[in-house]
Amino acid sequence: MLNENIFLIVIAFVWIIFSVIQDFKRREIENWWNFSLVAVALSYRAFLSLFSWDYRFFLYGLIGFVIFFLIGNLLYYSRVFGGGDAKLLYGLGAVLPFSSSFFSNLWIFSFFIAFFLFTGGIYGLVYSFVLVLKNKKKFIKELKIQLKQKRGLVNFLVILSVILAIFIIFLDSYLLMVFPMLLLIFPYLFIYGKAVEETCMVKKISPGRLREGDLLYEGIIVQGKKIKPDWEGLTEKDLKILRTYKGKVLIKDGIPFSPSFFFALILLLWII
Repeated sequence: MLNENIFLIVIAFVWIIFSVIQDFKRREIENWWNFSLVAVALSYRAFLSLFSWDYRFFLYGLIGFVIFFLIGNLLYYSRVFGGGDAKLLYGLGAVLPFSSSFFSNLWIFSFFIAFFLFTGGIYGLVYSFVLVLKNKKKFIKELKIQLKQKRGLVNFLVILSVILAIFIIFLDSYLLMVFPMLLLIFPYLFIYGKAVEETCMVKKISPGRLREGDLLYEGIIVQGKKIKPDWEGLTEKDLKILRTYKGKVLIKDGIPFSPSFFFALILLLWII
């Protein structure tokens, strides 16, 4: 690793830690905070590139930003995580090219994304288990409802996984058994996640506490206008209307995934 990267590593940890604090406190990460990481990282790279007459240090940071911008938007529009997490990923893309080799940097990007998804999955499960323990009775009741409603999906995927497993046995390629196993596990993880969402991640708040980006749980009619749930959350226009509403509003409260960035960066630094 280049000595020039020490500063980048330090600012990455500083930005991640303060992002985690924001995420737990407000369930959002400010846009200005995320974009300031992009600005600081690229400015630092530009200065050192001019000082050393080596354009690659800046260029690789710019390429990293573009790659992570695309990945972040893919994950956001795939509804894997929220906009704040996607924008934090942009900044880390400008930080992570630690090598003077383009292809080595591509490996670094790949490892970081793999570590992020891995740690994010484990962290998400642990966090959801804590929520389930706090809402045990409601969760069990909802889980039974979800299992009943999704019985057709479960039966279909179980049959499909058995057929695929038999086919793999005939091929004598047992490494491929991971695919029918994933097919078998997926419906139960989906049902578990849906039950957690319905019982542990929905809360009532007063209209005055709503913020831009909050996710409505269900549509609500205010002043003859229906505001529908949208993945991108409430807009300023929606907030102006909702603040005239007299009752409570149901919103979805997501899992703060920002700690996954911290764990992924630790693992990345451990292997490089």
